[in-house]
Amino acid sequence: MPAAKPLFDYPKYWAECFGPAPFLPMSREEMDQLGWDSCDIIIVTGDAYVDHPSFGMAIIGRLLEAQGFRVGIIAQPNWRSKDDFMKLGEPNLFFGIAAGNMDSMINRYTADRKIRSDDAYTAGGIAGQRPDRASLVYSQRCKEAYSQVPIILGGIEASLRRIAHYDYWSDKVRRSILMDATADLLLYGNAERAVVEIAQRLAAGESVSTITDVRGTAFIRRDTPEGWFEIDSSRIDRPGKVDKIINPYVNTRDLEACALENGQPAEDPNEARPVELLPHPTIERDRTVIRLPSFEKVRNDPVLYAHANRVLHLETNPGNARALVQKHDGLDVWLNPPPIPLTTEEMDYVFAAPYARVPHPSYAGAKIPAYEMIRFSVNIMRGCFGGCTFCSITEHEGRIIQNRSHESILNEIEEMKKVPGFTGVVSDLGGPTANMYRLACKSHEIERHCRKPSCVFPGICENLDTDHSSLIALYRKARELPGVKKILIASGLRYDLAVESPEYVRELVTHHVGGYLKIAPEHTEAGPLSKMMKPGIGAYDRFKQMFEKFSKEAGKEQYLIPYFIAAHPGTTDEDMMNLALWLKRNGFRADQVQAFYPSPMASATAMYHSGKNPLRKVTYKSDGVTIVKSEAQRRLHKAFLRYHDPKNWPLLREALKDMGRADLIGNGKHQLIPTYQPATDEYQSARRKNSTPAGSKKAGKPLLTQHTGLPPRSQDGNPWDKREQAKAAAQARRKAAGNGKPKGRQRPEPMPR
Repeated sequence: MPAAKPLFDYPKYWAECFGPAPFLPMSREEMDQLGWDSCDIIIVTGDAYVDHPSFGMAIIGRLLEAQGFRVGIIAQPNWRSKDDFMKLGEPNLFFGIAAGNMDSMINRYTADRKIRSDDAYTAGGIAGQRPDRASLVYSQRCKEAYSQVPIILGGIEASLRRIAHYDYWSDKVRRSILMDATADLLLYGNAERAVVEIAQRLAAGESVSTITDVRGTAFIRRDTPEGWFEIDSSRIDRPGKVDKIINPYVNTRDLEACALENGQPAEDPNEARPVELLPHPTIERDRTVIRLPSFEKVRNDPVLYAHANRVLHLETNPGNARALVQKHDGLDVWLNPPPIPLTTEEMDYVFAAPYARVPHPSYAGAKIPAYEMIRFSVNIMRGCFGGCTFCSITEHEGRIIQNRSHESILNEIEEMKKVPGFTGVVSDLGGPTANMYRLACKSHEIERHCRKPSCVFPGICENLDTDHSSLIALYRKARELPGVKKILIASGLRYDLAVESPEYVRELVTHHVGGYLKIAPEHTEAGPLSKMMKPGIGAYDRFKQMFEKFSKEAGKEQYLIPYFIAAHPGTTDEDMMNLALWLKRNGFRADQVQAFYPSPMASATAMYHSGKNPLRKVTYKSDGVTIVKSEAQRRLHKAFLRYHDPKNWPLLREALKDMGRADLIGNGKHQLIPTYQPATDEYQSARRKNSTPAGSKKAGKPLLTQHTGLPPRSQDGNPWDKREQAKAAAQARRKAAGNGKPKGRQRPEPMPR
């Protein structure tokens, strides 16, 4: 992998003399207190400002401060005018703009495109404090405020919209966000390395228009510069332009005719000449660019869109990725290769900044839900090599794991003790996944050349080191710290990796589970799992056996909370029916349902939009993917996940009849839903209140509960007891006999929609 200049090797900017600020200033008054006459860099963010290393504005702001720059924060400005964007004055170097820790559209809308009632990244959880497509709006307001100041986009919203992308909320393909925002540069992925280099070069007097060689950046140019080899991947049926090479076996008469035609003297065929091999793109990778289909083409051709998505995902390994270019309205959006991952020393440097670890005082103690959830957690790593097609982690953070040292993590726990409200419980030691810490390819050379989208699908790669010993040692060291009573693991667990280390599972189950452990099988059927790039349900079963065994040995009553996705591409009605049967056999009831959310740039989103599978070569004749788009079918798939809810029974009855599976309608143990509809929901409400397993002290209700410890069920497996069954049967007999309405009030059966 190419070498990169360490973050801490840059000379400090002159403003280092001011020292670190207690909080990065959000007002002129704070700037005056710090002795600043201006900011060198102003970060505009859609989140409330929390000075904690789980918030992007804090990480980037503190990192730039460590380089000697004066950094101000404009958090959740009023975007309806330019006034809020001028309150800190004109920055000397640039505006850094990010929508926040989430894409602003995902933050505001549910998977059913309904407006959310709250915002976890806002003080008081109040919704509506940021605009739709916040990066675009903020960029436009900054241009209105100070038209000559460079604008640099960053954060996950910009990262996932760096090329032409399918936009779920408008149901169309939109241009690169760089074009619509009229920004100067876009930084994608974890941008520490890029933002430091750019800030240093701008401070040295370089124009932003000349900064075109920084990895992990995107910018606009008119054409491909000289010295670059362009591979044409703008079509499906052509593999790309092949540079001509001289054929040593060509007929000498052809050579002579060619020379005469060009007005050159004929060559002597008897004269020995070395064969001249022209440079080829595979030889000079760092000077090769791949041309994707243009925005106009992918907007009008979903199959070309899937092809472009596939090409982009094949160029994500920093060790071998090539630059990409995509034409938009006569201009090229140029994407340099991904950034070089941070070393452990650089990760420690980033997390060692003097974070206050609390929200800015201007919020006057108002609760910020996202902060409340993570304030006593520690991020120990970045990245994910799982490659799940519905997830954006790999597209944003990369698939190479970036790790902090034990010392850095333990020091952060020590700092956490100073945070008000700390009771000795660390809520999480994790990251994108709980147990990928220090897992990597066994060979750096193999890793540098690998182009697989996942290291664990369809099975764990033989070159992947699955040794969990460093993570086990970290857990043990953290537990021994004075003042630490309990350390929980709340990040999602990759259970197919965990079963490779029984010692890790034992350590986790014995010491770090707080009653429930969440994992994500996502589905039980091979069809949708193959489109998700997730392991088969057998890996879950193996982990469940280990979990129950070690819980019993530890004398603890603990439960797994598996998550499942409804309506994912590749999922049929039969798949959801089989999942519902699996849930019933295993005694699970979902209290909430997770429906597939097509986020920008994800491979599953390309499937959703195009009906093609970009995990394989895309052609117009390649097999299609089953897509769940209609509101009625999405509702049905969610209903299968909540098969136990009487409100869903009418819809499920009709669906099962249409599918030829009326045999699953009945009151038997192996049937999915009963034949009758309850008169009221009172009994169901009572059961819902008691859905937490007996003996648990965990506050709140899990998303999925197992029937262990619930009120007694009838012997035939029906969730209603014998008395309720008899009552419903009597009502049905009276109605059938024509004896008028049954006594008491009765709720009519809802019609399926």
